[in-house]
Amino acid sequence: MSFFLPSRLADFEYFGSEPDLEYEKLAKPYRKDIDFAFFVVNFGYSKRDYESLTLREKVFIYKAWENKMITDTTNIYNAIYTSTYNVNKPKRKKALSLWKKKAIKKADMVTVQNNLALVKEVEKKEGKNWIELVYKNKGINKNKEVK
Repeated sequence: MSFFLPSRLADFEYFGSEPDLEYEKLAKPYRKDIDFAFFVVNFGYSKRDYESLTLREKVFIYKAWENKMITDTTNIYNAIYTSTYNVNKPKRKKALSLWKKKAIKKADMVTVQNNLALVKEVEKKEGKNWIELVYKNKGINKNKEVK
């Protein structure tokens, strides 16, 4: 390539293999046609769409395609593994979940204590009217019923 791209961004991580020199020699005169066929079959590009791409764009499209293929096959594998396990699990075992909820981070107690001290300081100076404003803006009355 005549331009510089970090190899980590552009090189295949999973689909790359040792180059087949015989194939490369045979395919060299047809490289543009092979490349165009790839874009037509996988992305539905027209000739005009394909020709409007720069070399850099093509490299990033190839990399994004690889990432999508890996993600899709990993998701299929996880779904099949989970369903197979759940069908064959013993009755007393808990079923596996396909998706795991994002874990809630525990609060940093130092930050919480600092914020609480700040709130108490403001309440001493200005009173507790801010609580009523929050309730009013959210449409909550003092009995905490939502309007």
